[in-house]
Amino acid sequence: MTEKIVKPNWKIWRFDQMATNVNVRIDNPAESGMEYYVGLEHLDSDSLKIRRWGSPDDVAATKLMFKEGDIIFGRRRAYQRKLGVAEFDGICSAHAMVLRAKPEVVLPEFLPFFMQSDVFMNRAVEISVGSLSPTINWKTMAEQQFMLPPMEEQNRLVSALLSFDNLSNEVSIAHDKLRVSERAAIQFVLGQEHSWRIVKMKNIVKNIEAGKSPKASSLPAKPEQLGVLKVSAVGSTGYNPAENKTLLNPEDFVQDAIVRAGDFLVTRANAQPQGVARTCIVESSPNNLMLSDKTWRINFNEDAPPLDFVLAWTKLPIFRSYIEALCSGTEAKNISQNKFLAAPMIDLTKDQREHMSHILKQTNIAKKMLIERSDVVKYMKQGFLQEIFGESYQ
Repeated sequence: MTEKIVKPNWKIWRFDQMATNVNVRIDNPAESGMEYYVGLEHLDSDSLKIRRWGSPDDVAATKLMFKEGDIIFGRRRAYQRKLGVAEFDGICSAHAMVLRAKPEVVLPEFLPFFMQSDVFMNRAVEISVGSLSPTINWKTMAEQQFMLPPMEEQNRLVSALLSFDNLSNEVSIAHDKLRVSERAAIQFVLGQEHSWRIVKMKNIVKNIEAGKSPKASSLPAKPEQLGVLKVSAVGSTGYNPAENKTLLNPEDFVQDAIVRAGDFLVTRANAQPQGVARTCIVESSPNNLMLSDKTWRINFNEDAPPLDFVLAWTKLPIFRSYIEALCSGTEAKNISQNKFLAAPMIDLTKDQREHMSHILKQTNIAKKMLIERSDVVKYMKQGFLQEIFGESYQ
């Protein structure tokens, strides 16, 4: 085990002395009486804020109950660094742990921040078992030992750490407002829906390239390794190359399926209908990643509208309602290429194209600024956590 250097007034605790594993199982989610369901797909890496959720009516199988203030920690694939603090009661995936701080040892407000530190997350990855979907067992987690500062220092540190989260939340709110403004501007340029000339997506698509799904481990590929995208790489906020799996056999890597900057990607399948036909444009990507068979690359005709507009169109209700109504599958939802190509697409006039290009150019500049600000806040927070806990371990 890593050698520890105990700081003055700090104490070593087992994790089960710090937190309770709340294991209240719900066998029939639809009859739970709860309004919210939180799956691992609803948690954002390195963010304590839960911004998305589903309905218990949309899921089956056994889930876990949580209460306001509990920590929902993704014990499956811990390297994704997913945990959130519940602001409401609900049920969550059984691939999570529901944790409740023991206030005599650690402040409930401090524990989530500690769990975001590299000290905790690296340990969580180390003790995970299983090759395809490494998972943490509570019994093993309970035995792990960590150092914590005294209550007075925890309270002081919480104030500083909350300031980072407040900044991050402000950026997220600004991003949400920008998304609403962009949609309103697009709707204004397009005019009333009854005046739209609707064609089909196939009118602007040249072809669709599907990837392959060779055997892979669950861990993301290192720079010297080769990887295949997971469907979650096309996320709700855009392309995330970290969502990939390392190929077990490098010879399975398909050169023609390499992900490239400028690619327009679409998810063919997802656990939830909202995740089917999710779209993104790749800003940049390492050259060691390939498309999976659950992700398409769309190549467009030369006279197609600007890709930024096509991306925005695929987020509008007229497109999403079509997709979600035609999703098929029981355990996972999916859509065929033919159904996707039959999806509605507006035929823009020359004036509409010009106005749209101007609007999207301005909003893209603003988006990039917000992303850069978000990254700065994230790095500052991680640096602060490293300063707190880093020198306690060598």
